[in-house]
Amino acid sequence: MMFSHGLLGTRNAYSHLLGSVASHGCVVFAPEHRDGSAPATYIHGLETKSHTPIDYMSVSHSPSPETFDRRDEQLKQRLWEVTCIYDAMLKMDAGRVPRNLNKDTSHGEIDDIRSVMKQFHNQLNVQEPGAISWAGHSFGACTMVQIIKSVYWNEHDVTSQRKDYKPLWTAAPGSSLSRQITEHSPVMLLDLWCLPLHSPSTRWLWQKSMPCYEPSGPGGKSLLAVLSQAFFKWRSNLEDTKRVLSAPLESDPNQPGPRIYYPLQSAHLSQSDFGVLFPRFTKVVAKAEEPERTLKLNVRAMLQVMRENDIEVAPVSRVDLEEGQQDPEVKEHSADSTEDWKILSTKESTVRGWVAVDPQMDRLDHVRSWENEAEVSLAPEMSQGEEVRSAA
Repeated sequence: MMFSHGLLGTRNAYSHLLGSVASHGCVVFAPEHRDGSAPATYIHGLETKSHTPIDYMSVSHSPSPETFDRRDEQLKQRLWEVTCIYDAMLKMDAGRVPRNLNKDTSHGEIDDIRSVMKQFHNQLNVQEPGAISWAGHSFGACTMVQIIKSVYWNEHDVTSQRKDYKPLWTAAPGSSLSRQITEHSPVMLLDLWCLPLHSPSTRWLWQKSMPCYEPSGPGGKSLLAVLSQAFFKWRSNLEDTKRVLSAPLESDPNQPGPRIYYPLQSAHLSQSDFGVLFPRFTKVVAKAEEPERTLKLNVRAMLQVMRENDIEVAPVSRVDLEEGQQDPEVKEHSADSTEDWKILSTKESTVRGWVAVDPQMDRLDHVRSWENEAEVSLAPEMSQGEEVRSAA
């Protein structure tokens, strides 16, 4: 799995979520983006111990030509970094250890890291088309939508009109990445932030559907969106999320639609470690409850989407399935718990506090552009990261 962090996030800010996914047998790659979205990061020198700092870049959350230009630049950087990580995956699977290891690491530790990396030789399922899952939070979810669409449609749609389309990144036709991203690639989006997808430069991509709805694809079976309660209440972004995940009108009506859920009393920060590390702050400021349980629900949904798309992951424990916690005699694992069907159910009260969202848009002809945006596109939740940063 490739996972992209959101604004004011880092590669370490989702350790609970991604560590839980990894504990079920999925190798997770979590890049730290150098696009000015992390609170602070560094570029380490390849041959020396030099450090080039990359500070956080504050950009307006309101739509304007300047906002879109700056978000486009950030997405260009992010897409390039995702492809670099993909290249590193291929090298690790081929038994080649990357040269650019952190020079601050001692020689002994570097030797240990090289030894660990070599254990992945011929062990990563990165050659089979559609085997990698693509996931992200907020701006990271936006990043994953854009990489999937950019690579797939550049490869598969060479005839349609691309008026005013300025690609942020393109994969070489027939490249390994073009073969990897298919109609069957699982895509899992946590609090998808849609504003950057409205950029006039990439309007052509905005109008394209997710590849899973192609005739040879599985439909929305490979799509998952989990919204915090605040993002569910952010009406314009919710409709945009549905627009991104919805099938085109000409698609097969028998294809399943996407799965969209939100945990009650959750906040934008609930998708990261923040709620677990600072539960009182999250409860008082963001009105979020049960931060650890919220993350467990996210993990269950992500794992089940992978299972349904023929990616082998370990069963969820009876404890995490919330079965028999009060009975000390109940075994840790259930023999028949390979499928966690409840978490993707659309029936009410199947899982406490886990609400299925109707994926149908309120307006089927919903093609909104920033020029005629009537609603302010800044949700209160999007600014919480700024408040947290200021408080810190």
